[in-house]
Amino acid sequence: MDRIVKLASQKAVVIFSKSSCCMCHAIKRLFYEQGVSPTIHELDEDSRGKEMECALMRLGCSTAVPAVFIGGEFVGSSNTIMTLHLNGSLKKLLKDAGALWL
Repeated sequence: MDRIVKLASQKAVVIFSKSSCCMCHAIKRLFYEQGVSPTIHELDEDSRGKEMECALMRLGCSTAVPAVFIGGEFVGSSNTIMTLHLNGSLKKLLKDAGALWL
């Protein structure tokens, strides 16, 4: 859990992902299209990926990936991020975290 918290607080937007996950790909693409360059941690390419996946589940992720942190805070997975995007609140979160300047 400590490793998740440390990694999540190092950049404005951090996404824990798996390279083979289609929803992870969609969420990463959404951030790139917003002009945000998130830090991506691919759990299936990390030697401690399984351990981090369990820690994410303990944080409340219904599915371990994608898990999105903005400003060091856990925001949610794909459903939450898409909801925030569709209702217009994602941009404000990104601006407040310093990930977006426009």
